[in-house]
Amino acid sequence: MVDRKQYLARVKTALGRNPVVAILGPRQCGKTTLARQLIPPNHPQYFDLEEPVIARLMENPMTALQDLRGLVVIDEAQRQPGLFPVLRVLADREGQPATFVVLGSASPELSRQAAESLAGRVEIIEMRGFDLGELPPGAMAALWERGGFPRSYLAANEADSVAWRKNYIRTFLERDLAVLGFGLSPALMGRFWTMLAHYHAQLWNGSEIAASLGIAPNTARAYLDALEQTYMIRRLLPWQANLGKRLVKAPKIYFRDSGLFHTLCGIHTAADLQTNPKLGASWEGFALEEILTAHQPDQAWFYAVHSGSELDLLMEIRGRRIGVEFKRADAPQATRSMHLAITDTALHELWVVYPGQRVYALTDRITVRPLADCLAPLETKPN
Repeated sequence: MVDRKQYLARVKTALGRNPVVAILGPRQCGKTTLARQLIPPNHPQYFDLEEPVIARLMENPMTALQDLRGLVVIDEAQRQPGLFPVLRVLADREGQPATFVVLGSASPELSRQAAESLAGRVEIIEMRGFDLGELPPGAMAALWERGGFPRSYLAANEADSVAWRKNYIRTFLERDLAVLGFGLSPALMGRFWTMLAHYHAQLWNGSEIAASLGIAPNTARAYLDALEQTYMIRRLLPWQANLGKRLVKAPKIYFRDSGLFHTLCGIHTAADLQTNPKLGASWEGFALEEILTAHQPDQAWFYAVHSGSELDLLMEIRGRRIGVEFKRADAPQATRSMHLAITDTALHELWVVYPGQRVYALTDRITVRPLADCLAPLETKPN
């Protein structure tokens, strides 16, 4: 078992300043395991709305919750839409006799209810599968290949990991999307999701995908929205500024879990990955998620102009602007594009993230760094 101390500390801190904490993330990422660490075993104030008896009890949430004191945990909260207005009333009671941890996979109703009913009363913590900061040294190769879902990463062998991911994809398409309120065709979504794997780390082209599937462009966008809301896909927006250049305006698309991406691409072993044409794109997406998880930037974009200059990731972290380029190469070198990006976006520094072990400077603001070296907290530096 991997001890997820960082998430546990974040939840406890959030409970100290808010009456309601919502832990949101994809199914099977470890939300329930984390929440059970907050309370004793068999605690009577843990409510799992997937259990039929509990679900019936929560049809009258005010009656079920109003007399409780201390910490209350409610799992699969998206199954009871009427819960959130009640939580608002309970959160506003004098003295706050109870605090609430709400767990949920994303759904349109859950997001809307949390935003509307609990504004100013809830802190949302997004959770994902394992990341490098939670795992021992030497875990990167397995995490990249298998992805971060606990049962995939911890599987006894590669075959078991692949089998779990295939079953996860099938269950997500056939059951989870309907349960979460997305009225989408499982077969068509499966084709869309597989096709989207070919656009991983590339610009979104909804018209091209829609034409290939024989659907309308707005339907393709609705399918992309569903995958984004369920934490399967990250849509990274382009940086926009008045530079006198033709900036790219389409977002870039990334699979948030490298293991699911590999499965949809037919990559089942480490050897498959090393010889696959998607190797570079896979590395970029994996490293990007690790860096965003480690630093939690205030803002994140990519930068690209139609003339060819680009930057894979542009982050603002506590007033500092940091650019990141991902290179699957033994010894990356500085490029004209990097120098232009530094000037255009006023970077304080630019990291070139590669799979090697050494850190070395290319210029005073461009440094080649291993991925693990990029995950440490930033030193406080003057602007």
